[in-house]
Amino acid sequence: MNTFEAVTLVPGHARAPVIALPPLSFWGGYDAERGLIVDATHDGHGQSLASRVLVMPRARGSSSSSSVLAESLRNGTGPAGIVLTERDLILSIGAIVANELYASNVPVVMVDEAAFARIAAAGDAHIEIDAGDEGNAASVRIIAP
Repeated sequence: MNTFEAVTLVPGHARAPVIALPPLSFWGGYDAERGLIVDATHDGHGQSLASRVLVMPRARGSSSSSSVLAESLRNGTGPAGIVLTERDLILSIGAIVANELYASNVPVVMVDEAAFARIAAAGDAHIEIDAGDEGNAASVRIIAP
């Protein structure tokens, strides 16, 4: 099975290559202008989230991460969608603000641990997120490359 149930945190639709990472703090960890992970201690240091579906268990860091995420989405250097295992109000606020102010369409969803493991291991596959109204069922699908 390559389709998984999810919970919508921020509605939207995305289809993009996957990037699976450990928790990242956008504040101080991501350069919203250049679109690169700048935290030298992070496993994804030097990688870009631009136009990729970010798959990570949860975020790390401060409430300022929401503004950095929103700015990266305004600049076109942010992720196309986000898949988490834990509710994250800070990332959700960043995506909501960008969706409202900049007319972006960046869904944020939450999946269970088993689905997360499969999605995170998708390698070169693309991930498709279909997320309707907040709190309602959504789906995450792995699409073979």
